[in-house]
Amino acid sequence: MRTVLLVVHGSRPEAATFAAAFADQLTSAGVGIRVLAPEAASLAEAGITDPEVVEPTTGASEGCELAVVLGGDGTILRAAEMCRDHETPVLGVNLGHVGFLAEADAEDLADVVRAVVDRTYTVEARLTVDVSVLDGKRVIAHNWALNEATVEKAARERMVELVVEIDGRPVSRWGCDGVVCATPTGSTAYNFSAGGPIVWPEVAALLMVPISAHALFARPLVVSPDSTVAIEVVGEHGVGVLWCDGRRAADLPPGARVEVRRGARQVQLARLHTAPFADRLVRKFDLPVEGWRGEAARRIAQARTGEA
Repeated sequence: MRTVLLVVHGSRPEAATFAAAFADQLTSAGVGIRVLAPEAASLAEAGITDPEVVEPTTGASEGCELAVVLGGDGTILRAAEMCRDHETPVLGVNLGHVGFLAEADAEDLADVVRAVVDRTYTVEARLTVDVSVLDGKRVIAHNWALNEATVEKAARERMVELVVEIDGRPVSRWGCDGVVCATPTGSTAYNFSAGGPIVWPEVAALLMVPISAHALFARPLVVSPDSTVAIEVVGEHGVGVLWCDGRRAADLPPGARVEVRRGARQVQLARLHTAPFADRLVRKFDLPVEGWRGEAARRIAQARTGEA
């Protein structure tokens, strides 16, 4: 039987309602539903009966053709953790605010059902980063991220001193709140808030942005996807914390070194639309485009007036 993993935002009551309607239509079309154990009780109350129930581990998506996420970007990142190892595509339905990773909104649920049943969605492979933490020559932690890995100060009352290295060569040292190392997918997330550039998803690159750095040179950097970005915590008393996608943390002792490089595994994101990324930017950020006089605008105006 075809099986779809359903991942639902646990603290949004409307998410369970949408999930029940979605599951009912899929099961009527002969598609099985798999849900996560922590969400099973609330989904049962909403009307999802006899789904396959699994634990929320990296094996949760094994054997599924797709994971459908009802929630915001945080829920999509949670689903990516369970889907990356098995290359299960993730399709996000936004119930949050911006929901940049989501492909559809709640009112598009019928379109999502049709695309899943008919398999008319497409899949994009998104670059990730692998992260290693070293204490001297000893590796003390491994992690990965779809959006970004950030090295941040551990104490609110003081900055952290960091030295940044690109491909084995030092670039700069900052007293700062931290450094964001982002992927193109994550360029619209923390990277954007920290003043970094927005990068089209199909561009292969790594981004690095200092956070509130006290230095003359504190500009964002865009480097080769084959580069290694290293961040060292400087000073005997300097401590920091590593965050991956804002979900998984590791403490950084004084002298710790964080190495960020292109991930060995990508994350597969399912797409329903072929609209350009620029259109997504305009829609998600509500950007002002009044007065645009491009070729497409001329054609739309001609169609409305019946001109040849």
